[in-house]
Amino acid sequence: MRNDKLSVQSMDFAVSIINLVKSLKERRESIISNQIGRSGTSIGANIREAQYAHGKADFIAKLQIALKEANETGYWLELLYQTNYLTEGEYQSLDAACTSIRVMLVSSINTAKSNTP
Repeated sequence: MRNDKLSVQSMDFAVSIINLVKSLKERRESIISNQIGRSGTSIGANIREAQYAHGKADFIAKLQIALKEANETGYWLELLYQTNYLTEGEYQSLDAACTSIRVMLVSSINTAKSNTP
């Protein structure tokens, strides 16, 4: 189990997404729940993959994929809120967590790029 902030937050976020998917499926919502389940858990999986990348370019590519997945997850969260599957409080909490991960990913990508010879 990794202890760096990005790994911890992405794991916590994935757990929240899985719990959201369970709740959505109980309410018989399956289209968006499947999409957000895939994208929301993919963030942490790609961060974990980046930790064993085959070099700097692969590391950056994995983090960029995680960033794309985080951006997609933000879209699904907004759509769930707009269609009343999420309360405003639920949306704000999940969106804040997703935004925090995106900010850390952008920072990590920029740092890795600036350290590339």
